[in-house]
Amino acid sequence: MRNTIAVMNTKGGVGKSTLVLALAETLSAEHNKNVLVIDSDAQATVSNMLMTVSDLYRLQRDGLTIVDFLVTQVLREEEAKWSDFVIRDVSDIDDARSVYLMPSDMQLTLFEREVSKEGAHGRLRNSIADVLNAVRSVFDVVLIDCPPGLSVLTESWLREADFHISPTKADYVSVCGLEVFRRFKSLNPEMGFAENMGVMINMRDVTSETDEEYIKWLRSNPANRCFDAVVPRANSLQDAARFQPQNRSYGAKYPGAVGGAIRALSLEVLHGIVEAPAKLQPPEAHTQAANRVAS
Repeated sequence: MRNTIAVMNTKGGVGKSTLVLALAETLSAEHNKNVLVIDSDAQATVSNMLMTVSDLYRLQRDGLTIVDFLVTQVLREEEAKWSDFVIRDVSDIDDARSVYLMPSDMQLTLFEREVSKEGAHGRLRNSIADVLNAVRSVFDVVLIDCPPGLSVLTESWLREADFHISPTKADYVSVCGLEVFRRFKSLNPEMGFAENMGVMINMRDVTSETDEEYIKWLRSNPANRCFDAVVPRANSLQDAARFQPQNRSYGAKYPGAVGGAIRALSLEVLHGIVEAPAKLQPPEAHTQAANRVAS
C-alpha cells in the first residue's frame, strides 16, 4: 500500500506543521483513519501541537523520541522496535482518537551531524526504509513532518516515502522554495524519489490580488499538481496549533471556511492514496507513555 507522505518545503514559515496537524486530525475525526505523524523536525513543532509541553519533555527525557530510535539503529547499530517510540491518544480533539505520534527532539540536529561525520548515510536510509515498510501495513496514512531546508534525514524520507506534499504560501519567496525543491528532486534520479502528490496553497489572503495572481501562476504549471482546495489565512488555524489540555470538538477547532478547506484537502489526500488491503491493528505504544497520555 502506498500511504506514506513526506510534507516539506525548503522555505520555512509556510504553515507546514499546522497543515500536518490539521490533516491528521481531520483524517481521524472525519474519516475514522488511523494516522501516524512522524515528527522529523528538530523544532518538534507538530509534537508540541499534539501534546502538552511537559508531556513532550518527559518523553524526551525518557528517551522515547525519533532521535533515540535513530541513534540506536543508525549510530549504535543495535535493534530497536519502532512501535516503542509511537505515542497514542495524542490530539486535543475528543473524536480524533486514532492519531499516533513519533515525537521529535532538538537533538535531531546533532544526530544528523554525527551521521555525516561517520558517513552513515546508507545505514540511515536503510533504517528509514525499514520503518516505512513496517508502518505502511499498520496505519491508513503516515504523515512525515520534514523541516525546511534539505538534510540527510529529509533526503532519506523523500527517497523512501511514497508521496510528497509541498505546502506553500502564495508569495514570491515561498514559490522560490518550491523551485529549489524541484531542482533537488532532479538530482540523482536513479536513487529514487517520492511521487509528487501535489502543492497545497496555504494562508491565502482572500482580499489580495497578488495572492490570486500567484495562485493562478502555480496552477498554470501542471507539474505542480496543485490541490483544488486552498486554505485561507485565519486566526482560527493559528489557534488550532495551540494544544489545549481540555478536549474540544472538531468543529470548534476547525470552524467555518478553514474547516471546509481542511476537509476538502483531506479528501484529496485520500483520493491520492491507493486503496489499502486489510490492515493490522495499530501498535500498542509504549505502556508507560500510553498510560501517561490517557491520564
